[in-house]
Amino acid sequence: MKIARIETFLVPPRWLFLRIETDDGLVGWGEPIVEGRAEAVAATVETLAETLIGADPARIEDHWQVLAKGGFYRGGPVLSSALAGIDQALWDLKGKALGVPVHELLGGPVRDKVRVYTWIGGDTGTALAEGALSARESGFDAVKCNAAAQTGHIDSPGAVRGVVDMLTELREAVGDTMDFAVDFHGRFSKAMARRVLPMLEPLMPIFVEETVLPEYSRDLREVTASTSIPIATGERLYSRWDFRDVLPTGIAVAQPDLSHAGGISEVRRIAAMAEAYDVALAPHCPLGPIALAASLQIDFAVPNFLIQEQSLGIHYNEGNDLLDYLVDPAVFAFTSGHVDRPTGPGLGIEVDEKAVRKAAENPHRWRNQVWRHPDGSFAEW
Repeated sequence: MKIARIETFLVPPRWLFLRIETDDGLVGWGEPIVEGRAEAVAATVETLAETLIGADPARIEDHWQVLAKGGFYRGGPVLSSALAGIDQALWDLKGKALGVPVHELLGGPVRDKVRVYTWIGGDTGTALAEGALSARESGFDAVKCNAAAQTGHIDSPGAVRGVVDMLTELREAVGDTMDFAVDFHGRFSKAMARRVLPMLEPLMPIFVEETVLPEYSRDLREVTASTSIPIATGERLYSRWDFRDVLPTGIAVAQPDLSHAGGISEVRRIAAMAEAYDVALAPHCPLGPIALAASLQIDFAVPNFLIQEQSLGIHYNEGNDLLDYLVDPAVFAFTSGHVDRPTGPGLGIEVDEKAVRKAAENPHRWRNQVWRHPDGSFAEW
């Protein structure tokens, strides 16, 4: 069996899918994407494909090493995401060739179901409370939300109290039987994080994510030492080397993205590193169905898994949602805030190739917003 063809598909709302076909007709799927930079990732996949055409798809680790390191210049989100999608597709192929789910190839399942959370939106405590109560009616017992928009390096008491009041209203609405996580999205400075986090401690969020920008990840010890709230980070870290300086800082949750951080192969290694520091794994995944399927294969195979992000109904998914490109959406049936272990071969999903090809006829050009502070200077989005 040899790799015969590699294709990419820009599909709405903001995703990039990858298809690898072998000379005997077997097909594996992956999702290589940097949100807002999909075209650059697609071009990188095309370059990497030159190494793979005619190769044995079963040599996943060897391909990973060559693609990650063979070009001399290595790392970064574009290369690591292109590699991630290829890695996902190769694992999908191998599982299909052997007739087993990928998690069986990773040592077998360590759990029977995986807890998931859903996103809620809103700029007020009332909106967040309504979103959380609606999510609970849909069966979820955990949600995540943003807590602030543009934030000054050291913002006003009113801005600080606004964050606290909004999340207090959310906690009062859902009580103590529902978890919520908070995503700072790198909008806070270290000083702001140290000021706000202790004020949120009585609300007991399951974790607070990206309290500071990834550029300051090695300084996270200053943040974690300032609060009892579990701190999560990692969606903008792309390898085990990126996590090497972060894991000892006292973070509680590592959040590598299966479509950014080198795919299944690398995230499995990051999970093992995290376990040695008593750090849980909660893969980042506000993306498409292939990325979620790959994440779930890891979730069922690693002992230190915590909870899984997924994008059903997220505000980014305008026009197309998580289930639109699947032949059988029931594989992602969320029951009581959990998803059952997939038993299908490979990634455990069947991609609707006709739907993908049709959608790719009108490729998206999604870009994230660019925010500015009131004085006109750039603000973190």
